[in-house]
Amino acid sequence: MSQHLSLSDKPKWLMPVAAIGGLLLVILLALGVLGGASKIEPGTAAVAARSVPADAPTVRVTRQAAAGTSVWQGSVRSRLAIKIAPKLNARILEMPAHPGDRLKKGQLLAKLDDRDLQAAYNAANAAYAAAQAQAAQAGADEKRIVDLYQKQAATRQNYDAVMAQAKAARAMANQAASAAQQSKVMLGENLLYAPFDGVVGERFQEPGDMAVPNQPLLSFHQPDDLRLEAAIASQCAAQLELGAAVSVRIDALRQTLSGTIDEIGPEIDPQTLTQPVKVNLPKTPGLQHGQFAWLETRCQGPQTVLLVPISAIVRYGQLQAVRVVEGGQWQMRHIRSGKRYGDQLEVLSGLRDGETILLQGELGQ
Repeated sequence: MSQHLSLSDKPKWLMPVAAIGGLLLVILLALGVLGGASKIEPGTAAVAARSVPADAPTVRVTRQAAAGTSVWQGSVRSRLAIKIAPKLNARILEMPAHPGDRLKKGQLLAKLDDRDLQAAYNAANAAYAAAQAQAAQAGADEKRIVDLYQKQAATRQNYDAVMAQAKAARAMANQAASAAQQSKVMLGENLLYAPFDGVVGERFQEPGDMAVPNQPLLSFHQPDDLRLEAAIASQCAAQLELGAAVSVRIDALRQTLSGTIDEIGPEIDPQTLTQPVKVNLPKTPGLQHGQFAWLETRCQGPQTVLLVPISAIVRYGQLQAVRVVEGGQWQMRHIRSGKRYGDQLEVLSGLRDGETILLQGELGQ
């Protein structure tokens, strides 16, 4: 009986072990543990140095002062944003306005049940008519008593009594007229109209619900005059000035807009130690009331950072590198960048203060 083993008869665990061993060997070689004592300086690619062309521009990297930037969460709000609420208790009959509708000033937003108001208006008008009749009768009596008194046909007591009654009747008529006018005004409150050209935001109640005074039915805003509203630390707000330019990042648009500070709230929140700040925003396609945004302000003390010109950066996909010059030769070195300051970029690691780099990123590799 043959004792030879075929390749398929070998233990199945040998192949995974061999693969793991090969991977460890590659890692050790890459780290420099095996294959020699020489290692590549961190941040420097393993490429041979090349001579620097005679006319190649260079720049010496130095640390520079840069103001710290803080970012504050906020939201885009319309300068003119209101909530529409009724002045009376009544059931909602109609609400033709829906969220997102663009309406002109004077268009109907909601209609309330006005039967109680109509009854009150009719009663007020009836009371006014009665008061007018009494005032007219009192006026006629006043004229007669004056004539009789002048002819000494009426006593002073009768004269004073009739004059007082006429004056009271006129006062009652004026009061009834005011009540009728007020009832007429209240009768018009059953119809709620758009106070300006704008957009319906949110409906808080629906037809059939009972409207209550000062309880909003819907929100309404003007979409063309927008600004950022944010609460920032009071020590930061103290360094801001009205009209100063700031940056506002709109995540939904993937844009950073330049705005101007329009308002700085005078009061500090005792719990959060923040102050409200409002920033005017330019008209921008896609910018909408309620969008999430970030306010960027320079309100920290100055700090020194290592800056390099953006034109000196060489990009390899997501990686960044610069060409470091030393001894008349240049060598590629990877870097890790931070914030951008105009046409310069902060270098967090990969470069040291005082090193020289090639300025033109377009130089052949």
